[in-house]
Amino acid sequence: MKANQLSDAAQRTLAAWHQILERNAMEELDPLLSERIVFRSPVAHTPYPGKAAIRLVLKTVNTVFENFHYHRSFVSEDGRSIVLEFSAEVSGKALKGIDMLRFDDQGLIEEFEVMVRPMSGLQALAAKMGAQLSSSTATLKGNSIPG
Repeated sequence: MKANQLSDAAQRTLAAWHQILERNAMEELDPLLSERIVFRSPVAHTPYPGKAAIRLVLKTVNTVFENFHYHRSFVSEDGRSIVLEFSAEVSGKALKGIDMLRFDDQGLIEEFEVMVRPMSGLQALAAKMGAQLSSSTATLKGNSIPG
């Protein structure tokens, strides 16, 4: 494998991720996720563990974001991580952000971390996501029944 190139397995996972995202079909996400998956939100101090939590967050954010587009990507030297730069709008506030995905040896996503700027966009995102996820605390803490 060349430096700064994802493994073949990770490339397949990433291609499937883009297809799932485009259709907002997060119910199809499980085969792409490691059993150790952790989601790190730009608005929550504590990471969200488990497949149910990441499905819920990504399904919700995909309905909250307007005009979402990926622009660029950067691969780590070890070929196990990628950073996807994006832009979107939430409640009329423009934002930019990055999705940082780390893959395990089988090419499954084991860590998904999001960072967002500026503060006004992050605050709009936090308000909308908070309103929609307020009744899902157990799932976000990893205490739900797998599904």
